Amino acid sequence: MEITQIKETCFYSTQLELIKEFYHNKLELPIITEVPDKLIFFRAGSSVLLCFNPEYSENQEVPPPHYAKGKPHFAFEVKATHYEHAKEELATKQIEITYEHTWPSGKKSAYFEDPEGNVLEIVPSGLWDKL
Repeated sequence: MEITQIKETCFYSTQLELIKEFYHNKLELPIITEVPDKLIFFRAGSSVLLCFNPEYSENQEVPPPHYAKGKPHFAFEVKATHYEHAKEELATKQIEITYEHTWPSGKKSAYFEDPEGNVLEIVPSGLWDKL
């Protein structure tokens, strides 16, 4: 899967090994840095996806403490011509697409979840160009 963009985002998990297995081994995002039980950062195209253990980040001094609860959502952008292939690749890795939406432009995007239940999405490039 060729991920070309992710809007800057950070999410939280107490299960960093599961997160590593999913994002690095299944989605094939390279690891930038990892501190066991504290954080793991991934490269996604030209962007970075940050994952912190909230038990660590809510008490850290630098940078300022931060954490969140709930089901965050973020989208990975793929080339429009690779959208169908990206969906097929998710299926071969036994990642279930939970919903596919058709936007007013006629382009589609596919939703799926990571092991923590975070809501992820594959969007084709140009999705937001002409809505």
